[in-house]
Amino acid sequence: MRIDLFIKSILFLFAASAYAYGAESGGMPQLDPEFWISQIFWLTISFGFLFIFLSKFVLPMISENLENRKSQILENIEMAEKHREESEAKIKEYEKIIEDSRLKAKGIINDAKIKIKSEINLKKDALENEINSEIVLAEKEIEDLKKRSPDKIQKIAIDTSKDLLKQLIGADINQSSISAIVEDLSKKGRDKYYGV
Repeated sequence: MRIDLFIKSILFLFAASAYAYGAESGGMPQLDPEFWISQIFWLTISFGFLFIFLSKFVLPMISENLENRKSQILENIEMAEKHREESEAKIKEYEKIIEDSRLKAKGIINDAKIKIKSEINLKKDALENEINSEIVLAEKEIEDLKKRSPDKIQKIAIDTSKDLLKQLIGADINQSSISAIVEDLSKKGRDKYYGV
């Protein structure tokens, strides 16, 4: 390639010299054929030096820089691809962790709901049992009170009547007669209220 360029340069010079031969009569000294040999000599030396300088120093540095850039670009592309793959793997890993956490949270919430429902049902059943037992006890107490109350009321009525009559009359009255009167009155009251 370098030799090809050198040959093309010389051919160009010869073509230019043919054109310059006609322009010599115009008074341009560089177109005078008498100086052509020295001009070709210096031209060859200048271009040869320039060619050697470019081919030995400048072009290798440029090609080395280009190669370094190319290798750096390839290395950067490779590193970017590696980072992209790593980030995709991390994203998939995070998505899996999030999905697992979501499923785990759902399971915990469902378990907690079931546990809370069972605890509520147990407490509800216990409370209902306790209320039922309290109701049964209250009904029993009411029944006992109903059964005992007429006797107590009668006794209280007898004692109260005895004390009132003693205060009114000033003398003690036979307790059996007061009992009979109170019992008769209470029997009439029971018949009235209970429909007996």
